[in-house]
Amino acid sequence: MADISPKPVKITETILRDAHQSLIATRMPTSMMLPIIDKMDKVGYNAVECWGGATFDASLRFLKEDPWERLRKLRDGFKNTKLQMLFRGQNILGYSQYPDDVVEYFVQKSIANGIDIIRIFDCLNDIRNLETAVKATNKEKGHAQVALSYTLGEAYTLDYWKDIAKRIEDMGADSICIKDMAGLLVPAKAYELVTALKESTKLPIEMHTHYTSGVASMTYLKAVEAGADIIDCAMSPFALGTSQPATEVMAAAFEGTPYDTGFDQELLSEIADYFRPYREECIENGLLSTKVLGVNINTLRYQVPGGMLSNLISQLKEQGKEDKLREVLEEVPRVRKDLGEPPLVTPSSQIVGTQAVFNVLMGERYKVATEQTKDILLGKYGQTVKPFNPDVVEKVLGADKDKAITCRPADLIEPGLAKFEEECKRWKQQDEDVLSYALFPKVATEFFEYREAQQTKVDPTKADKENKAYPV
Repeated sequence: MADISPKPVKITETILRDAHQSLIATRMPTSMMLPIIDKMDKVGYNAVECWGGATFDASLRFLKEDPWERLRKLRDGFKNTKLQMLFRGQNILGYSQYPDDVVEYFVQKSIANGIDIIRIFDCLNDIRNLETAVKATNKEKGHAQVALSYTLGEAYTLDYWKDIAKRIEDMGADSICIKDMAGLLVPAKAYELVTALKESTKLPIEMHTHYTSGVASMTYLKAVEAGADIIDCAMSPFALGTSQPATEVMAAAFEGTPYDTGFDQELLSEIADYFRPYREECIENGLLSTKVLGVNINTLRYQVPGGMLSNLISQLKEQGKEDKLREVLEEVPRVRKDLGEPPLVTPSSQIVGTQAVFNVLMGERYKVATEQTKDILLGKYGQTVKPFNPDVVEKVLGADKDKAITCRPADLIEPGLAKFEEECKRWKQQDEDVLSYALFPKVATEFFEYREAQQTKVDPTKADKENKAYPV
């Protein structure tokens, strides 16, 4: 049993990754981050989460930035603070599974370019999809943190969480994160869950949640009282709503208690003052929607994470069907149940959300099924905790249902690094370019064209001219 005697709680800062991913669709450019690094480096954070998740795709696709260059610049600036990234297990930072050799190489290059802590999760909590990334992180002497995607449902009992935590410890993880991506964990349940995990594992426990349902700060308070070691927070200009609780507020809440962070509120205030004008710009230009700033207790009914909510709003807006949002939100839990009740986190959240949009807009459920929906039903993402709806399997897959797999999906994927190297050689300027290409071939190629155009001082590419999503 782990020690739960009161001690100062540590804080991981998310403003450079999850906070802007949740509130402004990951559009914060590197140029916005670099001037404040020196002050952030003095706070005493457990770590700064600054990479991974959707930042990689968004950097290439919308910001026309090299994500690897961003990481190197952040590493140069943070002299005293560990840098953390979010890693989607066998999916790396993409939306489908990749060969083991690509996973291993990505981990190697992430750590070589400056990452200290890799938070590894799987959208189905299928730990077979975590093994390669954890082993690779251990091999590179990085800190392998495994995140359990928290969700609700009859299968997700305390015994389920205790069992999986023990298996993760046995796998070689260095710490465990409870990843509550939708703000579903209420205070009393958080106390219960952390207490149970502390009984089953000696690993440090980190708490990650979102303010979407309005209870996140209270959840952190009870989790810390139960023995949680670390909490994820965001500086106030990009906190709350679908983001995390505010760093300054949580630090103040623990002042004068055994859990006191020791943070300097004056320093935190200076950091907040830096980001505040940028927040106002994002509101004015529509990048920061008021729809993601409030509190919605219906989150506990729909289980929709912040990033998923903004994606649903965006998908409906493109179709001129924003008035259908409520219907889509009500359809999400039904689709989730049909697909084996997975936690809703990338990429399962996008798969369930997009299918829910199709079901509502088509007027008939599963009249159109996405390729990703078919792949989940075929077992290509791994094993779900609950069985699929057999009627949906029949309608979506038909005769193809006999092709479903039960093994670790990556066991069926041939090594791919050599192939990606060959395909990318026309554009390769650094080793890491191969990984950018492996994850996002079309987006990376467009970026490479743009980069080459910039380097040769010719007009930006057609792809760049067509990109209307530049940040402020």
